[in-house]
Amino acid sequence: MPTVGLNGIEIYYERRGHGPRLLFFNGSGATLTSSGPLIWSFADRFDVAAHDQRGLGRTSIPPGPYTMADYAADAAALLDHLGWKTCRVIGVSFGGMVAQEFAVTWPDRVERLALLCTSPGGSGGASYPLHELADLPADARAPIALHILDTRFSPEWLAEHPSDRAIVDLMAARADAVRTTDQLRGEREQLTARRHHDVSQRLSAITCPTLVACGRYDGIAPMANSEFIATHIRGAELRVYEGGHAFFLQDPRAMVDVTDFLAG
Repeated sequence: MPTVGLNGIEIYYERRGHGPRLLFFNGSGATLTSSGPLIWSFADRFDVAAHDQRGLGRTSIPPGPYTMADYAADAAALLDHLGWKTCRVIGVSFGGMVAQEFAVTWPDRVERLALLCTSPGGSGGASYPLHELADLPADARAPIALHILDTRFSPEWLAEHPSDRAIVDLMAARADAVRTTDQLRGEREQLTARRHHDVSQRLSAITCPTLVACGRYDGIAPMANSEFIATHIRGAELRVYEGGHAFFLQDPRAMVDVTDFLAG
């Protein structure tokens, strides 16, 4: 579980498992600690590398602003450090944005690409402006956060669907975790980079087999955004699941499909 100096910062990363090489890109505010169960579920079939992205977790929190190109370059530097010329790539939410930026910049390094609950930005559609949500007081933020996580969610829905209630509680606990001033700054810098994400006119540069997966009731990365991605990457496959932004936890088909696709 090393920290290594790359691309001008100290990047914390972990590597687990055996099989085809897989690079995992995490979501907004997520770290290897908070998303470990999801990340390492792939280690049963892959040699997985994942890192805390700049500004988060045990990676440096350098001065901003950060750009999506910075996040992609961090990953490229990590691959060089690992000696991976190519690998398979999966990105979830914000991680899907970084994965797109990485794939359009270095298409020859990506063997297979899975993009989950994400957006291309620009003319292809942006994800919900989480930087605006972060500025709201807690009592105003909570109902919006609930609705955009899954547009079906209401107190009545959650009372009848305990598994969805557990997802909401998990997300709330992560959001309520105590953070230092520097950690909050790192998260804010990530949201700013996310705000300016736009690969909508560059998606045709991606040439590898690509799976675009989304939740039918996602209010953060609407299904239309995934449809745009899939229609602008040659040969890409779109799969829609019964769930919201966390569809991969809601629809039991999703993780099986994503894993099988990445395994090729």
